[in-house]
Amino acid sequence: MTDFNKAIVLVSGGLDSTATLAIAKNLGFECYALSFDYGQRHIAELHAASRVAKSFAAKDHKIIRIDLGQIGGSALTDNAIDVPESPSEGIPVTYVPARNTLFLSYALAWAEVLNANDIFIGVNAVDYSGYPDCRPEYIQAYEHLATLATKAGVEGASFKIHTPLIDLSKADIIKQGVQLGVDYAMTVSCYQADEAGRACGVCDSCRFRKEGFKSAKLTDPTHYQR
Repeated sequence: MTDFNKAIVLVSGGLDSTATLAIAKNLGFECYALSFDYGQRHIAELHAASRVAKSFAAKDHKIIRIDLGQIGGSALTDNAIDVPESPSEGIPVTYVPARNTLFLSYALAWAEVLNANDIFIGVNAVDYSGYPDCRPEYIQAYEHLATLATKAGVEGASFKIHTPLIDLSKADIIKQGVQLGVDYAMTVSCYQADEAGRACGVCDSCRFRKEGFKSAKLTDPTHYQR
């Protein structure tokens, strides 16, 4: 593999996507970072995404605007729905309807324009909130769709959706990122971080992050408000 192998990497600015970008870079891919301003309340993550993309020398970094706030249905995009501050059963209200399907579709479109066959996404099926679009079977189905739905696929190209974190615990993700030079101080995971990126400390994402650093026996550089 050479640096001329192009890959689209979905970069939210959080812990998992940052580790994913580091992995893609380490594998020798020329990385094109893709982030989304989708009406999320934790807009500080986009500032983090820019820091992350710059830190790992992404060839390009695009931030695409999709106003999912017009649809609502999620605590992340609808201010009328509170972000839960304690564990809940079932799929939590922080699930954003069809979010990964939309994100992967934009990534697929950019990949086709760049003649790239590889897309990286930091989904995880171990330490996660039960989102249906983080499961291996979803990724496999989307990979099949990518071939059917594109000019490149019809002409014989195949697309690979890389999910290097899908079977890892949060602690293992953190440790692997550290080994690859990730400075987690530049990341934002909190679902309701303030404009300065300070974390609430009680949402699901904060809990997973705290527990991950504790299990990894590493210092969490996050500034938690609680």
